[in-house]
Amino acid sequence: MTISLHEVVPVPLKEKLLKQVSDIWNRAIVFNASEWIKIKAPSGTGKTTFIHSLYKLRTDYTGEIKWDNRNILTLSAEELAVVRQHKISIVFQDLRLFPHLTAYENIELNRVLQDPYCEKEQILEMAAVLGVTHILQQPASICSYGEQQRIAIIRALVQPFEWLIMDEPFSHLDKTNAAKAANLIADACKKRNAGIIITDLHDDDHFLYSSKLAL
Repeated sequence: MTISLHEVVPVPLKEKLLKQVSDIWNRAIVFNASEWIKIKAPSGTGKTTFIHSLYKLRTDYTGEIKWDNRNILTLSAEELAVVRQHKISIVFQDLRLFPHLTAYENIELNRVLQDPYCEKEQILEMAAVLGVTHILQQPASICSYGEQQRIAIIRALVQPFEWLIMDEPFSHLDKTNAAKAANLIADACKKRNAGIIITDLHDDDHFLYSSKLAL
């Protein structure tokens, strides 16, 4: 699956982008299957807007975003659901866990939205790797943000995908836990031959990227 942008400019950032050089906005760019792409940018330059636009949560932009040469604005609700369930998985910056569900229930809910991609035992294995086994039965609302971040990463990995898109997924993790999470993600993506698109504030390189771009 390819993801491409064609002269995309977010409407809220239009004036700011007149003074900003970008590798993404207002350009023609194609992300090919299996590429690992890092988008580095300071706060306020549209990282979350970019991720939400790629996932079709925002449509307030000019230009076109395409999945496999199909303008995503032309997708029906049913077609969009299929892509999100089988081709694109996401880690949101604000995580979007259900606060009153347990950490495990948040993961399990994503796993059973379609034919289960992984077994329950794999959830427990990933939780052990990321050091969150002890909070799986706690409501997400009382988990620390770093714990929630790790739960959100596991949730993203329990479904099938060709692309994993992530918005600052390690922002509240120390170096040790960030490295563990990155290794888990890398292993999962290699097994699926899946691509990665990640936004980050920093120069820390958690993956071997195909390319690095500035927003």
